[in-house]
Amino acid sequence: MKFLTQFFTWWNGQTLGTRFHTWRYGTEVGHDEFGNIYYEGGKDSEGRTRRWVIYNGYSEASMIPPGWHGWMHHRVDTPPVKENYKPREWQKPHEPNLTGSAAAYRPKGSVLTNEHRPRVTGDYDAWTPGN
Repeated sequence: MKFLTQFFTWWNGQTLGTRFHTWRYGTEVGHDEFGNIYYEGGKDSEGRTRRWVIYNGYSEASMIPPGWHGWMHHRVDTPPVKENYKPREWQKPHEPNLTGSAAAYRPKGSVLTNEHRPRVTGDYDAWTPGN
């Protein structure tokens, strides 16, 4: 079953092409608290060392914590596992992208909530055809 999912899906784990590329060029750098594994190896079009992640489960970019995000985008050269990364006191804990889930933000007046939008006050007049 795992072979078929790697052959036919790109959004769940890794594809066969990514597995082959990782086996041939990749050096494991570390992993995060979500079980994602980070690799580097080879060069990209700009001459930098190529970096990539194999997600634990669905490929969701918001599942990369802040420390690893900086390393993935070449903002820092040292991965978090080699520098004993600690978040600053003002940094919020990581939250995944909740869009499309039951926990997504829905403002007042959204068709997906039972709340009504506040009445418009002031000089605003709604557009009507013919005006």
